[in-house]
Amino acid sequence: MKLGVVGAGSMGAEIALVQALAGFDVLLADRSAEVLKNAMARLAQLLEKRGTGSSDTLRDVLDRIQTTTNLDDFGDREIVTEAVFEDLEVKSSVLQQLTAVLAPTGLIVTNTSTIPISVLASKLEVAWRPNFIGMHYFSPVSRMKLVEVIAAFETSDAAVQRAMALANETGKVPIRVKDVPGFAVNRVFHVFLIEAVRLIEEGVVSVEDLDTACRLGLGHPMGPFELMDATTSSLCLTAQKIMFEAYGERFRPRPLMKQRVAAGLVGGRGGKGWRS
Repeated sequence: MKLGVVGAGSMGAEIALVQALAGFDVLLADRSAEVLKNAMARLAQLLEKRGTGSSDTLRDVLDRIQTTTNLDDFGDREIVTEAVFEDLEVKSSVLQQLTAVLAPTGLIVTNTSTIPISVLASKLEVAWRPNFIGMHYFSPVSRMKLVEVIAAFETSDAAVQRAMALANETGKVPIRVKDVPGFAVNRVFHVFLIEAVRLIEEGVVSVEDLDTACRLGLGHPMGPFELMDATTSSLCLTAQKIMFEAYGERFRPRPLMKQRVAAGLVGGRGGKGWRS
């Protein structure tokens, strides 16, 4: 099966990687050759550190991922995952370009953490909506097993089955989730993050000690501030704003969070965050 991924950031690149590790032919796209080159270098480093988990060599896996800056090259892809910036207009533009080149039997997947799938589906021609679905992967994709599978109002049962099968075939554990803002996991997670930031505002505990407490007391693999630094506070703030608009007060972003994001203290690769 020929797969495609649009967006070579940390999420998209690792989605392509887990698909290649499962033996699929993957086409990875982004706007610039430089971004793609850097993404492939990161994947090579990741494989060198963790191994392939099979008899495949690092080169075997990487050779299954081809790159392009032109979405017209996706015409032969059977399933394409959109993993671009978490913005409705940016995602809509990419999705519309994909519908213009994919075969009518193709499946388009959006990897979004907060935007309702039906909202994105409304940007597509009616004929494409049955073959459009959400698959919310978790970061880092190469390690996190869970995938939330979210059908829009007009998503077909066949599309749901294809998405569930893709998750299983790439070593993930899929769960069905209703199409609501934030889906399931993020609604729980961001209430937790908001309270964590409130504890820091009130001087109850230090950032480092709260991360330790959550690892050792709750069994979390990473503390809340480690995780925000890994995924970026700016992305977390965007998610909280979307859910605050949808659900109200319990998702109101904390003032300290907004202040730090405005100051550029968002974390990410090499960036200064809560713990760096």
